[in-house]
Amino acid sequence: MSRPQRIKKMSLSKALDKYYATVSIHKRGHQQEFYRVNVIQRHPLARKAMDEITTVDIASYRDERLSQINPRTGKNISGNTVRLELALLSALYNLASVEWGTCRSNPVEMVRKPKVPGGRDRRLTSQEERRLSRYFQAQNSVLYTIFHLALETAMRQGEILSLRWEHIDMQHGVAHLPMTKNGSSRDVPLTRKARNLLQNLTMALSGDVFHYTSAGFKSAWRVALGRLKIEDLHFHDLRHEAISRFFELGTLNVMEVAAISGHRSLNMLKRYTHLRAYQLVSKLDARRRQTQKIAPYFVPYPACIETVTEGPDGHVGYCIHLSDFEDLHVCGLTRESTIEAAGILLLRTLAQAAQRGERVPQPGALPEGMADRIMIHPLLQAA
Repeated sequence: MSRPQRIKKMSLSKALDKYYATVSIHKRGHQQEFYRVNVIQRHPLARKAMDEITTVDIASYRDERLSQINPRTGKNISGNTVRLELALLSALYNLASVEWGTCRSNPVEMVRKPKVPGGRDRRLTSQEERRLSRYFQAQNSVLYTIFHLALETAMRQGEILSLRWEHIDMQHGVAHLPMTKNGSSRDVPLTRKARNLLQNLTMALSGDVFHYTSAGFKSAWRVALGRLKIEDLHFHDLRHEAISRFFELGTLNVMEVAAISGHRSLNMLKRYTHLRAYQLVSKLDARRRQTQKIAPYFVPYPACIETVTEGPDGHVGYCIHLSDFEDLHVCGLTRESTIEAAGILLLRTLAQAAQRGERVPQPGALPEGMADRIMIHPLLQAA
């Protein structure tokens, strides 16, 4: 009868150092794992020997972490953060029990894990898109390009920041990503707008397209949200928004969207199919396919009417601003003629977008704080 193998004493802290140096460092996400290692090492649990840590210790660590406040957000540490820390500990114990001889069992396996949160469904509103676009355009043209490139391509932040000129084929409209989060390469189609955005930069034959570090860009993003008072919007939400828009086009199937976004599992795309209610109504009510494609463009848009006084004689005129569009306005002599001109201008703008297959902003709410507000319909009289 063989004698049980003698356990080698090793503190959890030293085991974490060894695991990071031999395992984590070879992962693409080793930087995130480095942060998790540091968090666990600062906990009193890390001073205990691996074989002395029990399921009770792990459960206590879990509960303590879930009750702590994240100093950056002011909210409790998320269940997903704690779940990833426990996953790291579990992987460490599985390896150590087989290869290092520092423990015989895995105390993490039997402990309840925090529930996996559902995917975020945060959508970028038309107003937020306009405000961020104007802010970045005024502050920094590179940030403006990154912002719109995310919405046009659904690329992740890291993928955009790692773009290189030698991997961008303007002739065929493709950006090649040699290495993605999934560990494989991907070719991302570039829309006309995406190509124009890149062409407006100082192009080169090779080298980085953008010179932002991940930390530097995150800081710039947080500053922008703070100044614009936009809450709970992550840059990754732009990827969700872009993929949702791909589905809302109605011309791409799931496989095609997956090819663009780089999702390996089609199940991952189920969360992106929650279309806005008005679009579902439009589909249900559509009688013909052509009507279904074109009709969503020609819907009423909110506007505000401003009375203006011109000249020394105090002549009164009117200006109408369509708030959902960049600098779309019209002025006239009478209220009625100005409303009619606004409808014609809106119709022309929407028709040109439909002809080019471009996305138009969705109608927002009527502008607040304006006394004279109105809905401009591109096909009918103003309501």
